[in-house]
Amino acid sequence: MEIQIDIDAKIPLFTQVVQQIKQAVGNNKLATGAPLPSIRQLASDLQINNKTVAKAYQLLERDNIIQTKGYRGTFIHPKAKENCTIDLKAWVITELTRSIQTFREANVTDSEIRTAFTAVMNNHNTKGS
Repeated sequence: MEIQIDIDAKIPLFTQVVQQIKQAVGNNKLATGAPLPSIRQLASDLQINNKTVAKAYQLLERDNIIQTKGYRGTFIHPKAKENCTIDLKAWVITELTRSIQTFREANVTDSEIRTAFTAVMNNHNTKGS
């Protein structure tokens, strides 16, 4: 499997890595248990920052597309193919849209929604505000 990065694309580099690995799994180009290069090696091969690849690997691991086995390396997760179809971003957007719709039906203003969202994201207690 070969990953190709387009530095000029509007899509972030880490997203390009994630998408291409998911696509390779979905197309059976990467099978369950297949090894992946180390973060350092892939970053070097792609001529991008280690942190970019680390972020991509972190997201892929969160989504159970890959699994890291300590010093033994990083491998394709046993359930990677079925997990490739899950789109967390779309799910979050759907859930937020539903919540915002509920708030608007209760006549909560957009400003109040933004303030509450920011407080929740910053882990502040909004009681008594």
